[in-house]
Amino acid sequence: MSAVIVVATIKPKPGQEQEVLEALQSSIPLVHKEPGCEKYALHQGLGDSTDLVMIERWESAEALKEHGSATALAELGKALKGKLAGPPEVVRLASVPTGTAEQGAI
Repeated sequence: MSAVIVVATIKPKPGQEQEVLEALQSSIPLVHKEPGCEKYALHQGLGDSTDLVMIERWESAEALKEHGSATALAELGKALKGKLAGPPEVVRLASVPTGTAEQGAI
């Protein structure tokens, strides 16, 4: 099995930025405990961007699939209801390690 990298971009509605950020931050410790979660890291856009980007690494497609039906994600969905400008943009990727192990892959 190979790891799956996920990049999820979340766009809060104007005025909902802090609530969305706090909801995401509170879900992270729960997701970190899920089987197969190797990385689940939140990032914030720079400048005028209010986008939030979650960069994830799952040990397998099966682990990612389990995450999709886990309690943490269901609770996060409830907390974000009505606060997003649209559905999260989710991209699934396979790593192409190049260079050093530390720098060439997530």
